[in-house]
Amino acid sequence: MTGTLILVRHGQSEWNLKNLFTGWRNPDLTDKGQGEARATGQALKAAKIVPDLYYTSGLRRAQHTLDLMLEEMGIANVTITRNIALNERDYGDLSGLNKDDARAKWGEEQVLVWRRSFDVPPPGGESLKDTAARTLPYYEAEILPQLKAGKTVLIAAHGNSLRALVMAIEGLTPAQILEREIGTGEPTVYRIGPDGKLVERVVL
Repeated sequence: MTGTLILVRHGQSEWNLKNLFTGWRNPDLTDKGQGEARATGQALKAAKIVPDLYYTSGLRRAQHTLDLMLEEMGIANVTITRNIALNERDYGDLSGLNKDDARAKWGEEQVLVWRRSFDVPPPGGESLKDTAARTLPYYEAEILPQLKAGKTVLIAAHGNSLRALVMAIEGLTPAQILEREIGTGEPTVYRIGPDGKLVERVVL
């Protein structure tokens, strides 16, 4: 018996469009982002995937993505678990800044270190390592047991909280996960064995 885990990054947000560091700030989806969410729901419906459990973060853009997906899948009146453990990485003092303005203030090299290193946080924020330190315990305590029991679980979250999960599920190194791009509205389906180990990975 294998469980099924579907990971989906939220559709394009208003701040993605404006090239702003978002983190725990709470913009909604753009029209394009809503379309991405609907297309993801249509893809899951076409693949005949019907989740048993639904998880998302405490942030509007991920919640809205999940709502639109469920609408396209024809699924209503289900329990959705929202938890800040699945929130995006907190960008601290960078939050709300245009990425070009941040480079002008701190220098391109420093901003690149904050964005693409595993364990160097921006001022007042989280590194990817910090993000994993809150996301993975939640996954291991709340979600992995459901997968081991053969359930199908859908998570709509964020680029970096999902990176933390992908790193653990696929057994990637810090260097490897930093190279992994997770596209907006792109569903990745994992088959997880009863031992909690990865059996198969498919990008729809």
